[in-house]
Amino acid sequence: MFNTTINILFASALMLFATQNVIANEALAKSSNCLACHSLDNKIIGPAFKDISAKYKGDDGAVAALSGKVKSGGAGVWGDMPMPPNAAVSDADIETLVNWILSL
Repeated sequence: MFNTTINILFASALMLFATQNVIANEALAKSSNCLACHSLDNKIIGPAFKDISAKYKGDDGAVAALSGKVKSGGAGVWGDMPMPPNAAVSDADIETLVNWILSL
């Protein structure tokens, strides 16, 4: 009985942490203006975050490559619409966002 209770409490704490992490990352994406062109599930102007995650799954260089694109901008990977540079977003926040997107 005691072990079952501990396991349930541990699982609940993990779910709460994961939920809070998603909320924090979505808030960071919103405050960094990512959600003006992207969404979690659907293409808006730019690709859906889940599509980005699927495209770069297993790519060990994805965090560095995508962080550079977010910071400097880019074009041609997802169509003709260029991604504007995001020089005002800190490198740490960009890396947090890219890691979150790749985890989806």
